[in-house]
Amino acid sequence: MVPIRVLVVDDSAFMRKVITEIIHAETDMEVVGFARNGQDALRKLAQLEVDVVTLDVEMPVMDGLETLRHIMDENPLPVVMLSSRTKKGSETTVQALALGAVDFIAKPSGPISLDMELVAQEITHKLRLAASAQFHRPKKPSVTPKRNASLTFPEPTQGAATKLVIIGSSTGGPKAVEEVFAHLPPNLPAGIVVVQHMPKDFTRSFAERLDSLFPFPVKEASNGDLVENGKVLIAPGDFHLMINSDRRVVLNQEERVMFLRPAVDVTMEGLPRVYGNKIVGVILTGMGRDGARGMAAIKKAGGITIAQDKNTSTIYSMPRVVAEEGNADYILPLDRIGGAITDIVATMR
Repeated sequence: MVPIRVLVVDDSAFMRKVITEIIHAETDMEVVGFARNGQDALRKLAQLEVDVVTLDVEMPVMDGLETLRHIMDENPLPVVMLSSRTKKGSETTVQALALGAVDFIAKPSGPISLDMELVAQEITHKLRLAASAQFHRPKKPSVTPKRNASLTFPEPTQGAATKLVIIGSSTGGPKAVEEVFAHLPPNLPAGIVVVQHMPKDFTRSFAERLDSLFPFPVKEASNGDLVENGKVLIAPGDFHLMINSDRRVVLNQEERVMFLRPAVDVTMEGLPRVYGNKIVGVILTGMGRDGARGMAAIKKAGGITIAQDKNTSTIYSMPRVVAEEGNADYILPLDRIGGAITDIVATMR
């Protein structure tokens, strides 16, 4: 078996050493080169056979974001970003995911990250995932919705939404969610909740980016938020999100489900008690089977379920399980999911 060939890009000699030691401890991967900044990385990529790149966000000469743009334009490869947990770091990381980075690793906080070994398992897991990802040359991120001219909606009525769109996603999800949103009209007569597997330091930046790109309001959910028509709530990292009978958000830090918090299943499984059959459940790209139980519950209640198809999924695992278990009413390419949501919501009575 040919090992996964990794190029490590980081301006810190200490970080390059730590990451290399983590990778070399695995039998199925190897470090084939190092780079200390983006320019150096681009030179190395022209010389070496590389399967995956680990790319630091903050570097001199050419930073991680600019380097990623060059990689995606010139020689697209799976890239895993290494990000600080600062606000600037999280904002840049969310931009990187939209540009086509497969995933990211949040560096442990603290001086020089001497506890980097604590995330060794996460690093090797995400490098394997990236190497197995179905990799597409990314499109430019959409910044305006592609409106369906035949479906326009009046200003949403005030008060709690009586219909709900729930979207679950993981690896490759931030970019996929942007594509879905690009095909949604303003004033959709339903509330929208997104559960994206992402740490707490990053979900707020994700919500703020979406809010800046689209004409409908997007915010990181807080306890007590009302689910309203035409508005999007993003589940905050490290919290499960549920919706109570008053259609308000209830956050909790109960046990992780399949090591996940937030978990898509936790949100989805409680929805039929509140919304009955007026639910559109969507599962996008991601590893594992989170959302499978939730989609089964939504379908059983008479809601409509959509799974992303294999050809457009970065990681075809979460949607595959939903499809294989017979709980996907529609299996669609990414660019058709937003339109399908719009059509379904418009005909829900």
